[in-house]
Amino acid sequence: MRAMLALTIGLTLSLPAVFAEDQRMPGPLDFKLTDIDGKEFDLSKLKGQVVLIVNVASECGYTPQYAGLQELYQKYQKDGLVVIGIPSNDFGRQEPGSNEEIKKFCTSRYKVTFPMMAKAVVRGEGQLPLYKVLIEATANDKGQVQQVAWNFEKFLIGRDGKVVGRFKSAVAPDAPELVQAIRRELEKPAPKN
Repeated sequence: MRAMLALTIGLTLSLPAVFAEDQRMPGPLDFKLTDIDGKEFDLSKLKGQVVLIVNVASECGYTPQYAGLQELYQKYQKDGLVVIGIPSNDFGRQEPGSNEEIKKFCTSRYKVTFPMMAKAVVRGEGQLPLYKVLIEATANDKGQVQQVAWNFEKFLIGRDGKVVGRFKSAVAPDAPELVQAIRRELEKPAPKN
């Protein structure tokens, strides 16, 4: 009887730990990244805003999208949009430069003012944990995840901190489907804490 009572108490005491809130899956804004200048960038400070995360590269056919991303940022920043660029050399080695070189290229050629992060892996070994969450959040109806396919793939995060859209590289920053999705999220009220 004592052994059974001890076993029952042990099970009862261990159950809350399994269901503790800190055991939940992290959301896309629960991460800290390193920005292009080597400083910590806490994504949680963006909660309540609409965030567009884009893996970028300087030597890609889609590189001119930097201009469109900057235009989106300038147009909707006052309404709560933040564009985040994450340089990656994962696709065709089209981002070979250092963080300093990438920053110089983006600011001088495209006048980028939106936050740029340090170069990172978005696909494969060493993948940024943020990207694991982004691709899992956009799994299809059968639960199958699709890795990032190329540079300039876009993930849209709503004011509630959840991924609400994923747009392939060929979807330009001024494409109606992307602009409409951004505007729809910006029209939603920020959640109350």
